[in-house]
Amino acid sequence: MTDIVVVGGGAAGMMAAVTAARMGASVTLVERNRKVGRKLYITGKGRCNVTNHCSPEEVRAAVSRNGKFLYSALEHTPPAWAEEFFEALGVPLKVERGNRVFPVSDKSADIIDALFFELKRLKVPVIQGRVVRIHAQAVELESGDRLSCKAVILATGGLSYPATGSTGDGHRLARELGHTVVDIKPSLAPLESPDPFCGKMQGLALKNVALTVKNQKKKTVFQEQGELLFTHFGLSGPLVLSASAHMRDFDKEQYTCAIDLKPALDEADLDARLVRELTAGANKDMDNLMGALAPRLLVPVLLERADIPGNKKAHDLTKGERRRLLELFKSFTVAVSGPRPIEEAIITSGGVKTSEVDPKTMMSKKVSGLFFAGELLDVDACTGGFNLQIAWATGRAAGEGAAAFINQRPE
Repeated sequence: MTDIVVVGGGAAGMMAAVTAARMGASVTLVERNRKVGRKLYITGKGRCNVTNHCSPEEVRAAVSRNGKFLYSALEHTPPAWAEEFFEALGVPLKVERGNRVFPVSDKSADIIDALFFELKRLKVPVIQGRVVRIHAQAVELESGDRLSCKAVILATGGLSYPATGSTGDGHRLARELGHTVVDIKPSLAPLESPDPFCGKMQGLALKNVALTVKNQKKKTVFQEQGELLFTHFGLSGPLVLSASAHMRDFDKEQYTCAIDLKPALDEADLDARLVRELTAGANKDMDNLMGALAPRLLVPVLLERADIPGNKKAHDLTKGERRRLLELFKSFTVAVSGPRPIEEAIITSGGVKTSEVDPKTMMSKKVSGLFFAGELLDVDACTGGFNLQIAWATGRAAGEGAAAFINQRPE
């Protein structure tokens, strides 16, 4: 018999296993994949955005759902703790734009290896297998094997990137044990658009633009500056992924994205710039002149939307046409119809209902000795290392909670 079985070898599961083992518990980790940390390999574009160098309050502010639930976990395990934890395991870290924290090596493998070798040092066996059922004091694998235990930590992830092992098993297991699973939706996902011009600009990355998202009541639900990408299906890139976390009601709402292509200039300054370019290039065709103001792929789209022929001479441009161009530069609107499928989302929104889980220990309020950690819970955040910080904090809380539980439990 082992004291604790951790189901899932991702960020939260490995942190939970390390924590419980450091507290003296005998721990067995069960992972579907041949190797642990599969999803960690692809975080931060393969560089692993470990956490965000900020306060617990700032992490909670970046949480889109149920931030209050994380109060205890984040106070106990703030980003500073996570940074110290990995540096103590021999992984030097660095802070980049937006307070994002990465390994100095820019290699996700360094984070995974650090956790894996710590599991080995703590003599935590890692078993490859799929858990199909959880009993009162045992975990049943698809192979037919049963692992007797005193506590179980479920950390199987959500439904995003199923190739990494996130196939929804945890949701099924939680339901079978009497838990409510809040509707599963994609979050931090690219957005689909019916506008045909997106496809015409496929591959165009815009940096230092401002994105504003409004719902059908014209209420602003997201506004930020950064980078986005046009694709054959619509929009992607860091700005868009963050915005998608605030666009949760496509079944009831319609959203519009407005891109400020020149956020550093107000309308008056931008109009003055337009006048200067038009004056200096008075004899140029508009499609040539516009190259000084916008990327090549964007020029024909801007002119078409402003209803200006590409071969029109700059000196022939009317005030009304110049006004339409100005408005497009400051508010280039893109209709969006919904997120890409959940398989393409970075994280899953929804999961085990937080009101059914103790926020300090992560233990189920319905099943004694059952704990939850990570993306399986109904909490998710914006991009920038916040979701991994949630994994470290809830994983540590669950590991400590489970270790304390078995020590208090009568034999």
